[in-house]
Amino acid sequence: MTKHEYPRQLRLLTAGDFKYVFDDASVKAHDQRVLILARPNGLDHPRIGFVISKKNIRRAVKRNLVRRIIRESFRLNQHKLPALDMVVLARPGLGDLSTEDIHALSIKSWNKLIQKANNAHNKQVKRS
Repeated sequence: MTKHEYPRQLRLLTAGDFKYVFDDASVKAHDQRVLILARPNGLDHPRIGFVISKKNIRRAVKRNLVRRIIRESFRLNQHKLPALDMVVLARPGLGDLSTEDIHALSIKSWNKLIQKANNAHNKQVKRS
């Protein structure tokens, strides 16, 4: 049975964790309203962090709602995701979407991320 937990070890917690991803994001999954930057982490599980600014989503209530929805989607799909450190960046307009649309967008973004991570891994294996 698959565990659907969200412990501390699945989160990017320090500035160094975020800097690691921002310095060399080898996998990028983007949409009009969200950008996910990712980099292999050498662990056996994915980790996630959020950058949701006031500039892109004005109200704190909406920023927190977006974060909760994406975090819940990550929690439910973590067993499918490769071992990457991911930073989810909100773009303008993300706060205007309905709850269902944000959830659907996050699932679509996970699928893009999985595909791009597999492509990047295959390219790296061919070079070796």
